[in-house]
Amino acid sequence: MRAPRPKVAIAAVAVAALAVAGCAESNRDDKSGGSKKDTLVFGVAGDPKVLDPSFASDGESLRVARQVFETLVRPEEGGTKVTPGLAESWTPDAAGTTWTFKLRSGVKFHDGTDFNAEAVCVNFNRWYNAKGLMQSPDVTAYWQDVMGGFANNENADLPPSLFKSCSAKDATTVDLAFTRVSSKIPAALMLPSFSIHSPKALQEFDASNVAGTAEDIKYPAYATEHPTGTGPFKFKAWDVANKTLTLERNEDYSGPKAKLKTLIFKTISDENARKQALRSGDIQGYDLVGPADVEPLKGEGFNMLTRPAFNVLYLAINQKGNPKLADLRVRQAIAYALNRQQLVTSKLPPGAKVADNFMPDTVEGWNGDVPKYTYDPAKAKALLAEAGASNLTLKFHYPTEVTRPYMPNPKDIFELLSADLKAVGITVEAIPLKWSPDYLNATTSGSKHDIHFLGWTGDYGDAYNFIGTFFDRPKDEWGFNNQALFDQFKDADTTADIAARTEKYKALNKSVMEFLPGVPISHSPPAIVFGKDVTGVKASPLTDERFSTAEFK
Repeated sequence: MRAPRPKVAIAAVAVAALAVAGCAESNRDDKSGGSKKDTLVFGVAGDPKVLDPSFASDGESLRVARQVFETLVRPEEGGTKVTPGLAESWTPDAAGTTWTFKLRSGVKFHDGTDFNAEAVCVNFNRWYNAKGLMQSPDVTAYWQDVMGGFANNENADLPPSLFKSCSAKDATTVDLAFTRVSSKIPAALMLPSFSIHSPKALQEFDASNVAGTAEDIKYPAYATEHPTGTGPFKFKAWDVANKTLTLERNEDYSGPKAKLKTLIFKTISDENARKQALRSGDIQGYDLVGPADVEPLKGEGFNMLTRPAFNVLYLAINQKGNPKLADLRVRQAIAYALNRQQLVTSKLPPGAKVADNFMPDTVEGWNGDVPKYTYDPAKAKALLAEAGASNLTLKFHYPTEVTRPYMPNPKDIFELLSADLKAVGITVEAIPLKWSPDYLNATTSGSKHDIHFLGWTGDYGDAYNFIGTFFDRPKDEWGFNNQALFDQFKDADTTADIAARTEKYKALNKSVMEFLPGVPISHSPPAIVFGKDVTGVKASPLTDERFSTAEFK
């Protein structure tokens, strides 16, 4: 899961939502002995950006989407393995380029229309035939990461599309054809961005009418007021001013009905405020628990869940912004200057560890035999001198007003890393920026940034989802053009044999750490907490927690 995309403007949503106080009232026990505990208020660190997951790449938008929509395949509960979703089964042809999906029958969208093979094709054709601003990487980030380009690329830099066509063979059988074998299929189809929407709602609310400019994107009403899927919860209201988004149980859901009647996501950006709201009962759970709060809250009896570490925090080095950074010796010096173990020990939760690759060791293709850049200030100084960069000055961007699973306190992380750099003679120019859109604009586009830190939570259990997303093509975040590395990625992605592909991923991890476009810092197990009387939710390494199983005991 990437950082939220910048430059997003949300149309005003004039809807009413249940107030949190009212929700707390509805959760009080009925005097007659029954229980009215059917509403859960969950505290989140930021507002969702958009409710159409086709256009979403931020964690809070995708959290909502996972409750409202379903995909053809989905991760196993609490894991990363591909399991059935809207499709019961899937098989490739002999060439590995056409996949046949057998769909569940009897499924209906929230507007009462039928889910079927034709609906699947309407969705894939919508994405494939995107035009105008829908082709912006800020709008269709995941389509471009997975599929590349579109039917007609309006940007010459976009690659040809991996997706080729969709054919409905009958109501419950659909063929998805691709231009080549790819390691991304079928696993990438579990991404919420490939959720299946109601064709009727897409048409009725003009869902593809993305307007405005690249700097000021305006989404249609479908994306802010009318998301229509097949999931266990239905969208009810988004009160932007009061920072609450309300979902209600889908009584016509084809699977087990949600145990909650109402699910509310309440934005509380301050970490301590989320903790106090939990203790006071204003909310019944929240995400991104501070490392120092895990044991105290657990000791108080709250239901603490720890996700497996399926992420990476990294320091990105932009080779285009500062000519000195194009020198490998300078990048190596930065790596040797950083005391990553100290950061992990002092600022991250128990179970966190220093990263040797840009992906965790639980993913096939991780390679322990890569260049290691252990803390060595003397070596860093020597490399800077050898490169003629002893008086190096770097603009160091870091984010404010944000908490991420891989990055619990950005300011603390910045202070530690900048102190390490200063200790080897590098002058650091601190540039703090608000997370969205300022920080993301500054670090993922253009060439004004020198170094910054960001991170990634994996979307599915494949190496390409980590290192391919970062390094398989030129990106402004890194500012390099290494065609040999890009070709190596293409070769790995098109290798059908899993064992052979895994070995190529190992080689890629070694190539990346030799080239050193940035420094992988850590893998961190983030925690999610629920009230003392809330059970039924299983922590997911992909942040794919299923609130439909939550209940009050």
